Order: sequence, then C-alpha cells, then structure tokens
Amino acid sequence: SPPRLATSKFKPLSRGSACSAVQAMAGTEDARPPPALPWTVRLQFAALSLAHRPDGSVRRFLFSLGDLHAAARPRPDASGVRSADVTVDASRGLWARVFSPSSAADAPVPVVVYFHGGGFVLFSAASRPYDAFCRRLCHGLGAVVVSVNYRLAPKHRFPAAYDDGVDVLRYLDTNGLPADLAVPVDLSRCFLAGDSAGGNITHHVAQRWSAMTTTASPSSLRLAGVVLIQPFFGGEERTEAEVTLDKVGPSLSMVVTDAYWREFLPEGATRDHPAARVCGERVELAEAFPPAMVVVGGLDLLKGWQTRYVEALRGKGKPVKVVEYPDAIHGFHAFPEIADSGKLVGDIKLFVDERRPTKS
Repeated sequence: SPPRLATSKFKPLSRGSACSAVQAMAGTEDARPPPALPWTVRLQFAALSLAHRPDGSVRRFLFSLGDLHAAARPRPDASGVRSADVTVDASRGLWARVFSPSSAADAPVPVVVYFHGGGFVLFSAASRPYDAFCRRLCHGLGAVVVSVNYRLAPKHRFPAAYDDGVDVLRYLDTNGLPADLAVPVDLSRCFLAGDSAGGNITHHVAQRWSAMTTTASPSSLRLAGVVLIQPFFGGEERTEAEVTLDKVGPSLSMVVTDAYWREFLPEGATRDHPAARVCGERVELAEAFPPAMVVVGGLDLLKGWQTRYVEALRGKGKPVKVVEYPDAIHGFHAFPEIADSGKLVGDIKLFVDERRPTKS
C-alpha cells in the first residue's frame, strides 16, 4: 500500500518536499485487488450499480426506490445533534439542513457548509447517508453543519450548483443561522466541505466567494478553510489511476463518471471544461482562497486528478494538507462501518481546530 502522506499537523511544505509528496501520491499504479469491504457496504453499492445503465446513465426510478430520505429532527438524537430545514429560495427549491449541537458551548463554534456528492445528478441533503454523515460531522467537530440541497443535473446543468452554493453563503452572511440554535456561531470561521461532486462544488464556490469578498466589500462570513473529500475532477485524457483502478472498487467506474460529466457540463462541452479540469497553470485562484485539506483514497480512480489539483494549488502558493487513506475506495466516508470513515472525521477536526483565531 502507498504511504499515508499527511501527518495530523498542518505544515505547509517547501516546494521540493511538496513535489515529492505529490509524486508519491500519484505513484506508479499496480494492479490492485478488490478491497475487502463489509457485506453491508457491498450490498448498498450493488443496489447503486443496478440503478445505472451500461452506458453509465441513471435509471432514475430505480434509484429513487433506494434513495431513502430522513426528516429533520428538532429533538436531539443520541449524540446530542438536532436538525432543522431552512428555506433559502423557495422559487427554485433551494434549501439547507442545519445540524447543531444541543448543548451550550463555552465559545462560538465554527460553521461547516457541506455539499453532498452524487456526480451532480444524485442524492440530496435529506438522503439518509448524508443526513447521517452530517450528524457525525456536527458531533465530531463540535460545529454547526449546513448541508446544502443544491439543484441537480441534467435539469439544472453547470453552473446551477455553483450558483446555489454562493447564494447559500450570501443568505448566511445576510440572515445568519436560525435564532433558536443552542450554541453561538462564528461566521468568521466558516469552512466549506464536500465529497466527490460536492468537493468540486466546494472548490468553485470557494473561488467565487474569495474573489467576491474583498476589503472593499467586507463580509461577516469569512472562509477559514475548505475540505475536499475525494473531489470529482476530470479531463479528456485518462490518468494512470483511471486506467488501472477502473472497476477495482464497487463505487465508481469511468463509464459512470463520463455519464455524470455529460449530464452536468454545458451541452457539447468536453471534460476539459474549466468546471471539470481544475489543474495546471490556467487554474484561477483568488488571493483570498483559503487553506485546503484534500482527502485521497488509494483505490479511488479519481486520485490522479486530485493529485493534479493539489499540484495546482501548491504551484500558486496555497497551503494544502493532503490526507490519503491507502485502502479507501471512492465514497468510503459515508459508511461508518469502514474504519477510515471514523478516522476522516478526526482528521477534519484537526484541520478545523488548527484554523482557530490566534489570541492577541
């Protein structure tokens, strides 16, 4: 197995050591055996596979049968987390689910704005795996988590999801969070986070917000960091990881990722569209783009593009913390029965805690 790259401490690397770490992450791919997964995880991925046609497109009726939703729960659950839904823009069905600790905190807690995955075309903030994961984040981080229910492709193609993400930040900046939260919040310690397509959205929303908010246009909501969990990036060429890891794990294949891009990108666009190909010198990054944590799975066929993304950020002088789980498949975070899922929450907490404001 390739080595785990990041220590738990956030240490910006020198250019030489950064390049070495990124090259180690990319590595030379050997044929990898299928990962050993709990039967419950394999069963869920088998059901998801049945919801896709041979060309990767989604059988939406079949998918809807398995996409069970959880209702918001105003009463605290066993871990002390409660949730409520907030309407951002009823005209386009834009809303968010707010998860908050039920016990009072000694100091204002950070806010994590979360974007779910699903190739831009599947799931919602109410989908059970994401409701459960955001509850775990809320409890594990001691933060308020705002899970965004953005509009989905193909009905709403690029840039609808990005527009929705920015508008949720605008809403929070203007209106704040519900007044009945049991804890005070600190919007100057706002983090964006997301997995897969949600990781892609996290990058683009962070870039837009960072470019919009300057000293000339102050905002109470400030981005303290971004967490990209196995972000969904791509391009027309095939990386070594895409070729060697295609279908190794049960969660993703090139046929499926290609179909997702076809449904999300503007009609006629290729995968080299700037929404997908976020690497190289042409990547635009605002001066205020925040520190990033990028999570990579050793068995994720997208990790080659994630490596290039890290290179692009570091090439422009942005601090990046890379955490790799060598045996992780794409989407591992959503399954608490996978040990790395619990480790991930702990690693995110370290990153968030390291962004605490220094006392003067």
